[in-house]
Amino acid sequence: MDRKENLKQLQDSDKIWDVAVIGGGASGLGVALDAVSRGLSVALFEKADFAKGTSSRSTKLLHGGVRYLAQGDVFLVLEALRERGRLLKNAPHLTRNQAFIIPVYTLWDRVQFSAGLKMYDYMAANLSLGSSRYISKEETLRRMPGINSKGLFGGIVYHDGQFDDARLALAIAQTADHAGACILNYTKVAALEKDAAGKLCGLQVQDLLSKKKYGINARMVVNATGVFADKILQMDNPEAPKTIQPSQGIHLVLERDFLGGDDALMIPKTRDGRVLFAVPWHGKLVVGTTDTLREKAKLEPEALQKEIDFVLETAAGYLTRTPTRADVKSVFAGLRPLARPKEGSTKTKEISRSHKVIVSESGLVSLTGGKWTTFRKMGEDTLEYYPKITGVKLADSTSKDILLHGFTKSIPDGHWGVYGSNARLIQDLAKADTSLAEKIHPDFPNIMAEVVWAVRHEMAIKVEDVLSRRVRMLMLDAQAALDSAKKVADLMAVELNKTPGWIEKELEDFQLVGEKYLIKPKGS
Repeated sequence: MDRKENLKQLQDSDKIWDVAVIGGGASGLGVALDAVSRGLSVALFEKADFAKGTSSRSTKLLHGGVRYLAQGDVFLVLEALRERGRLLKNAPHLTRNQAFIIPVYTLWDRVQFSAGLKMYDYMAANLSLGSSRYISKEETLRRMPGINSKGLFGGIVYHDGQFDDARLALAIAQTADHAGACILNYTKVAALEKDAAGKLCGLQVQDLLSKKKYGINARMVVNATGVFADKILQMDNPEAPKTIQPSQGIHLVLERDFLGGDDALMIPKTRDGRVLFAVPWHGKLVVGTTDTLREKAKLEPEALQKEIDFVLETAAGYLTRTPTRADVKSVFAGLRPLARPKEGSTKTKEISRSHKVIVSESGLVSLTGGKWTTFRKMGEDTLEYYPKITGVKLADSTSKDILLHGFTKSIPDGHWGVYGSNARLIQDLAKADTSLAEKIHPDFPNIMAEVVWAVRHEMAIKVEDVLSRRVRMLMLDAQAALDSAKKVADLMAVELNKTPGWIEKELEDFQLVGEKYLIKPKGS
């Protein structure tokens, strides 16, 4: 992806894009991918970095949703299981089959969980990742050495998908870009343009780096801004009612040996009815999540003290070693863009994760709700509104068969896996310039060549883009990321031809962001 080349495409003020997408997270990228699969011209604008918000802060699971099945949302589970299977086929370098174990403490647990998971297996049909089965106490403890053995009968193993969310978002962006889409980060939509009849006909956008403004003509405008969807709806109509109910989920990152083994832990019902996961990911253990009602959407949400306490206390009940605040390497929070219920329930775990497409009087098409696993189907469903908006016949979607950028059947070993077929090219950079073979941080395998690659080919603009979403260090160990910022900024400044003043400002910005990922002493 070349940002400068993509910006040049906006200089033709007479060009009419088939689809203009606002938002570069899972939803917007899903729309862009499906649009290019139908041969449509697409321009996508993200005001921050790709997946800067919720889409890089997930539990890292591609799943049908065992708990949604328990809630009776069968259609959502079926849809998600189909999409899970397609993603594992189309992006094997970014996704994998993950075994989960549910600990069993009573005979009733064994009966109800076994029955539910057999139904889950059945619904996955030929896209199943493996059959669920009961295992003994001895096998459970062997596979999960860190699990609390007190009162343990055994465990139930089942299979779901795991992925790298920010890297997947990037791969989708690259795939759409290579197919001809104009994909841009750090480009803000400043206004919606309407014709004499009050129908949307384009956008005013601003490159936040150069401050230059562009007028964009578009046949269809899609609002895919996640938890910020209401801001665009109100830009279209100041009287528009709220459609989004933000729900915060936090995750704590611990050393992997707190659980041990390669299996993930799933606690199907905590004291307040939530589900808790402890998932091995990039050499660490990601534990979460919470489900806390928030009224205001923020680009950089912060974990509440009560959420941190809840996760630590719940995890302590299932682990032999009690995790403390001092053990937390990083804490990150994300806001789910749940569809706001019309009335009644404020329990966010009861609000459907199904997506919804809304068409305003002006013709603005808004995609709300949804979940990462179904991003492609969300895009497909949104594009089905194209003929209604434009009067133009639409080609069939082929996005379900698109192999995502970096696809390879020979997955590179170790941390190189997420780069897929590009891994060798990055390694070649380090061979040509041995200074780029140096590690970014001594505790992580990533090397400086990855920083160069991120800037040259992955549209990384800020230090945070590299350390949070291209290399996942901020998510995995916040202090390590803060310690690496100067080294990364210095190299980026060379690549981007920036001044020492830029380095200083970047380090200040990253310090402010990075500190939010550090666990604070209680009471501070």
